[in-house]
Amino acid sequence: VSTQSTGSSGINAEYGKDYVRLLKYGDSLYRCKQLKRAALGRMMTIIKRQNSSLLYLEQVRQHLGRLPSIDPNTRTLLLFGFPNVGKSSFVNSVTRANVEVQPYAFTTKSLYVGHTDYQYLRWQVIDTPGILDKPLEDRNTIEMQAITALAHLRACVICVLDITEQCGYSLKQQCELFNNIKPLFANKPIIIALNKIDTKRPEDLSAEEKAMLEETFKKDDNHLIIPMSTFTKEGVSEVQNTACDALLAHRIEQKMSGNKVDNIVNRLHVAQPKDGTRAPHIPEAVLAKRAGIKPVEVRKLEREMELELGDDYILDLKKHYDLPNPDDKYDDIPEIWEGHNIADFVDPDILKKLEDLEKEEAMLEEAGVYASDEEDLTEEQMEIREKAGLIRKEKAVIRHKHRLNKHRNRTPVSDRVIMKKQGIKRARSLSRVDPDTAMEIDAKMQTKKSKPGRDISGLRDAKQVKEVKRLKKRSQIKMNQFGRAGEADRHISAKLPKHLFSGKRGAGKTERR
Repeated sequence: VSTQSTGSSGINAEYGKDYVRLLKYGDSLYRCKQLKRAALGRMMTIIKRQNSSLLYLEQVRQHLGRLPSIDPNTRTLLLFGFPNVGKSSFVNSVTRANVEVQPYAFTTKSLYVGHTDYQYLRWQVIDTPGILDKPLEDRNTIEMQAITALAHLRACVICVLDITEQCGYSLKQQCELFNNIKPLFANKPIIIALNKIDTKRPEDLSAEEKAMLEETFKKDDNHLIIPMSTFTKEGVSEVQNTACDALLAHRIEQKMSGNKVDNIVNRLHVAQPKDGTRAPHIPEAVLAKRAGIKPVEVRKLEREMELELGDDYILDLKKHYDLPNPDDKYDDIPEIWEGHNIADFVDPDILKKLEDLEKEEAMLEEAGVYASDEEDLTEEQMEIREKAGLIRKEKAVIRHKHRLNKHRNRTPVSDRVIMKKQGIKRARSLSRVDPDTAMEIDAKMQTKKSKPGRDISGLRDAKQVKEVKRLKKRSQIKMNQFGRAGEADRHISAKLPKHLFSGKRGAGKTERR
């Protein structure tokens, strides 16, 4: 596909060069346009020949988009085994993934990735489709995904076995599958997980099956065998932790065996104490508590005392004052006002004088000095006063209502009625009157007073109006001196903008220049 696309791009480039040469000899705009159209047509013909290849590339792109995002450099746990042995259930247990689990084979048809945390590190757990024990060339696309992951990912491999044989494959077939694809596990830690122990325990296996497991997973190969049950979650966390620890140890071992370690170790220096061992520092209070010595009493907090005493608690802020003479804690603190101590100006006999004054006032009250001179009113007079007060109140309410309704619902009066009341005739009637009478009527109309303006209301005469206007103009002088141009002021920007009136004239309108 790449070869075909490269050849097509080369041919299209040649077409482009040829037609560019022809465009130089075009004698009209129409001829040039036709040459352009012919060049594009020939290029599209070449592209259409690659239609099948481009459709295949589109299918590949869509398939790659459906594949999970796998980071080959991060810490990875990779599961493999026969179909229906419990790989997807394990991924659902240790990660936040939601892989479909069904009681039939090949439920998982592609790679599924879940993520988990261990020792504050992010781990990816990959669930692979089930693998059958057959030659490599006979495996289908689904199985080849698992084989490819096992071969190319640096991960800790977890081989899941179904010791109950409910998956449809015997324990012997599962061991043979492990031996057949064992070359793919080179330089990778391997964990053997015996699943479904809730149905059948490893102790219940026959002697032949135990011997077969021991022979397949020899102790010399450091293959750890851990029983678990994805149904009851027994042993699941142990398998996860063991696999993670094994992968971390393997990664450290690989780094230590490399050439870069020597350069790093030479730059490291661990400081050691001169006197050999350094005992840990234990506080004296802890040592005293261990020895049984009674610790020093801790001072009670004010909050604790408040809870203990309840309503009898009084906050005393002076009891903890640190003074040379403890008797001075509760002395009055002098008040200073304008640099003088108020206590210096207080009469020492003020309290005695106050007491004498109160006694004198009491004697005056007993003698009737402050008694009222008004005569006591009889019940009839009191009743008359109350009624008079109610009458005055009612009159005030009536006056208030009258003021509110004074101008409400008043019928409009026409100009003819007003002129009739004032003795003024209409213009048509004036034409019939002799000139002397008309002048008198005109004078009456002119004598009608209009309401004065707000600027002269309250002023006595024209002289006072003139003085007020002069003072107003004078008060504005200072404000006008500090006046600045604002938003409301008219502003004219540059009458000849430079970007419109500089440089050479181009093709276009020149009416503004």
